[in-house]
Amino acid sequence: MRKTSPATAPTVTFWGAARTVTGSMHQLTANGKNVLLDCGLFQGRRSESFHRNRELPFRAKDIGAVILSHAHVDHCGNLPNLVRRGFTGPIYCTHATRALAAVMLGDAAKSQEEAANYLNRKRAKDEPKVEPIYDARDVFRTLTRLQAVEYGKRFSVGKGIEASFVDAGHLLGSAMVSVHIESAAGARRLTFTGDIGRPGLPILRDPEAIPACDTLVSECTYGGHTHEDVTETADKLGEVVKRTAERGGRVIIPAFAVGRTQTVVYFLHQLISAGKLPDIPVFVDSPMATRGTEVFREHTECYDEETLVLLSAHPDLFGDKHVRYVEKMNESVQLNHRPGPCVVIASSGMCEAGRVLHHLKHGLANPANTILIAGYQAEHTLGRRLVEKRPLVRVLGREVPVRAEIVVLNGLSSHADQGDLLRMIGPLGTQTRVRLVHGEPDRAAKLEEGLKGIGFTDVATPESGESAEV
Repeated sequence: MRKTSPATAPTVTFWGAARTVTGSMHQLTANGKNVLLDCGLFQGRRSESFHRNRELPFRAKDIGAVILSHAHVDHCGNLPNLVRRGFTGPIYCTHATRALAAVMLGDAAKSQEEAANYLNRKRAKDEPKVEPIYDARDVFRTLTRLQAVEYGKRFSVGKGIEASFVDAGHLLGSAMVSVHIESAAGARRLTFTGDIGRPGLPILRDPEAIPACDTLVSECTYGGHTHEDVTETADKLGEVVKRTAERGGRVIIPAFAVGRTQTVVYFLHQLISAGKLPDIPVFVDSPMATRGTEVFREHTECYDEETLVLLSAHPDLFGDKHVRYVEKMNESVQLNHRPGPCVVIASSGMCEAGRVLHHLKHGLANPANTILIAGYQAEHTLGRRLVEKRPLVRVLGREVPVRAEIVVLNGLSSHADQGDLLRMIGPLGTQTRVRLVHGEPDRAAKLEEGLKGIGFTDVATPESGESAEV
């Protein structure tokens, strides 16, 4: 590891998601061209996130192209800021990612406006007002730059630089990025995993093999952790819903609107259809989830065989037979006063914004309710405070006692765990250099230990701003 310096050999610089999970942003420099791998939003304390995301660590006009791994906002959410600041190059992604990015970025622009309004309320009268990082116009300009490429097809990014997408099995359209570089220093291969999915999860195909490379930039979100079996997770979900309903409560699930929501709906559909759950009302309270589900319906080319068979028998897999999609705000408000048991799935997944905050404000103090945490919760988020089972949390400016049951089901995560990562990275060969990103330091340390245990010698976890030769 060393600081960025002029060199003929290609280098990769780790700007975001370095020793943390969110804000994916890595700069490949080769043959005089700068290529950005992802351009995501950092998620954490609201004021810190706002300032970290606004300031880019490089001149936007110096970036020649972006290669986007997938459409989660911590990977794509800062693209409109890049465009706003002068980036004019192409943004390469898969077809499904292009469709999902339109949904995600539009919602992110709205969130930026809400965040700016929040900060302005906290500022003194004589302080200048905070402006959103970007707006809907910037999102539109960004979407015009997206160029969709099929999985497995090589495309030119610049002189001597070719790339291709490999199915990562994490989200609809998600991809690992394989880059082949011909430079004065010789041929080099770089693979960026983006986020790697879990084998055996429903709906999406399993991740493909990690492409051979000289340097691997790998996620490590669940380093050191072992997920439970998917079937066991589905059964536990059913048990949580059943016991909550029996005591007259509701299950509130903070879920990422795209990806996690569809997985939870899939499991609930299966449990109800199999008679393992009563036909309890299920509400998806998220306009973005509704739009995201439409994209899921349109891109069946990403589905695994089991889901395709199931879909042919049950065309309403994501439909209205068991699930009601709530879009209007007044309907969302009415849900909080609805009597009887139900399941409410609402974004955001880390409880930092969105309609889930209103459901938590009304539901946390009721011991009959359950808050089901179904995904990774970054440091300094409300979701993390709930996982830590703090007795009192702040929601929408109010202190709320936590009396509801808190259940964490990491088995619903769409990230590979320690064993998955070791099994996937191992075949690359121990001569491969590995740089670990997208994980907190303790998680990275566990995966680094595991990789060294199977013979890898050049494994490190870079800090923000550090570079490595490809």
